Amino acid sequence: MAEIFYDADADLSIIQGKKVAIVGYGSQGHAHAQNLRDSGVEVVIALKDGSKSAAKAQDEGFGVKSVADAAEWADLIMILAPDQHQRSIFADSIKDKLTAGKTLAFAHGFNIRFGYIDAPEGVDVVLIAPKAPGHTVRREFVAGRGIPDIIAVERDASGNAWATALSYAKAIGGTRAGVIKTTFTEETETDLFGEQAVLCGGVSQLVQYGFETLTEAGYQPQIAYFEVLHELKLIVDLMWEGGIAKQRWSVSDTAEYGDYVSGPRVIDPRVKENMQAVLADIQNGAFAKRFIDDQDNGAVEFQELREKAASHPIESVGKELRSLFAWKQQDSDYTEGSAAR
Repeated sequence: MAEIFYDADADLSIIQGKKVAIVGYGSQGHAHAQNLRDSGVEVVIALKDGSKSAAKAQDEGFGVKSVADAAEWADLIMILAPDQHQRSIFADSIKDKLTAGKTLAFAHGFNIRFGYIDAPEGVDVVLIAPKAPGHTVRREFVAGRGIPDIIAVERDASGNAWATALSYAKAIGGTRAGVIKTTFTEETETDLFGEQAVLCGGVSQLVQYGFETLTEAGYQPQIAYFEVLHELKLIVDLMWEGGIAKQRWSVSDTAEYGDYVSGPRVIDPRVKENMQAVLADIQNGAFAKRFIDDQDNGAVEFQELREKAASHPIESVGKELRSLFAWKQQDSDYTEGSAAR
């Protein structure tokens, strides 16, 4: 059974007694920084020279330092830059500032799990990962609620790393909802698998194939869009609220029966075998190497794949249809209560 922690299990004074540097001021960075500040924590934003985020952070009342200066100043450094940039940021500006007793923190274990970052001895290495986009983390905190977090400790040099991670989670609102104990390896491997096999890769490919199947059979693209993409949010919301069982309870008997008899025809045992192969590539580091090598090469493959996906007919059909809706879709329509990072 997973270990879950709540407000009563965490001591907020621990993180209140530390100076915290947030590296990056994007989706997660702004939420962590603002929630920490509202919880009585001293925070500065660490950004590279010339960062476009500096003005935004300053406008929102934060002091901004170079990454090196912030790392030297801080007791805890939370790295919230994109995975592919963390290695160079760490090597260039953080590593030499990590004296014994400091804490290096992450919201995703990628660089630690695959060995792209190796913290000096005497430094605690922890993970605090809210399971929602940053704006949702912030919105829920302001509303007096919280987003579930997962926490891990890779190195407990001080003997207090777990307490520090829990305190940080409390300061950003995680313990209001519940914080689950994990490991860097488990968080990284399951997160990558979920994204690739189901949440992003699996769902995207399923939707595209469904759209292609209907349009190639002569059905209107607009009708196909509604049936395989637009309504997907309604189904996912029901699953989020009460599991697959609530989704099946909520739809028509016809839809539920079709779920049982046709779902396994589309997602057959071969799909699970393919998923196991994806998981193996994550576990053995093949995916991480492919991603980082491509990023180091100017992200050539990444850009080619992005452009190819953007040219799929479902994108132009969807863009036109959404512009004609009587109601305007908002970002909050897709993040309200979302459990996705």
